[in-house]
Amino acid sequence: MKYNVKIGIIGGSGLDDPDFFKDATEERVKTPYGDPSDSLLSGKLNGINCVLLARHGRKHSISPTNINYRANIWALKHLGCTHIIASTATGSLKEEIKPGDLVILDSFIDLTKKRELTMFDKDDKVIHLPIEPPFCSATRNIIIETAQSLGIPVHKTGTAVVIEGPRFSTKAESNVYRSWNADLVNMTLAPEVVLAKEAGLLYASVAMATDYDCWREATEKVNVANVIRVFQENVKKITTLFIEVLPKIAEKNWDVEIDELNSLIQESVQSK
Repeated sequence: MKYNVKIGIIGGSGLDDPDFFKDATEERVKTPYGDPSDSLLSGKLNGINCVLLARHGRKHSISPTNINYRANIWALKHLGCTHIIASTATGSLKEEIKPGDLVILDSFIDLTKKRELTMFDKDDKVIHLPIEPPFCSATRNIIIETAQSLGIPVHKTGTAVVIEGPRFSTKAESNVYRSWNADLVNMTLAPEVVLAKEAGLLYASVAMATDYDCWREATEKVNVANVIRVFQENVKKITTLFIEVLPKIAEKNWDVEIDELNSLIQESVQSK
């Protein structure tokens, strides 16, 4: 079959202005897992059907642990999304990834402790989902190619360590993550990326490095004021990239990728 592409955008910063959308509608979606972070905004962005969801709520009032990731993903699937492209703020664990740089993530290490990790805990079902690769390779490649065509430098790969938050790391923790050769530290990627795959959504994430965490002696230590400042100074790059990447995603036939993911999900589900 030919799937009709609709792209969910998670993050919101820089793209949460309704004027970006044509024929915008706002909808509160009820899910089996409770309420999403906020109402969802549907409309056309650069001619493509999209749904925007602010991960932390539009007032940034929800901490990373308290985000209802399952409801967010379920709501985007319910509204017909085939893809998710997400933006996320991160701390850099490597000298060459400077504050303001964009990284197209390709892996993660989950150190979260308190989050619901699957949507398959109802109806006597359990899923043993092969998560590798966690991100959709074809979507990632389109994002990278679009960034290159726009002259926006990006790091083509990156592994993010996902911590519980909302606190930042100790220096000892930061150096442990560096010893693992991880690139970034983050608070929201997991379980979002896993749940998206469970839902059959093709997911890719653009991370912005906003700081050097606390490992680097020669720079000011991470704090929320600087994180916000760097993000605001550089968010236009993500906004421009997302707007330009949408039609390139939409023009591709995604039948193979979606069918393969759905088959993988079906094969991974076991009755209890």
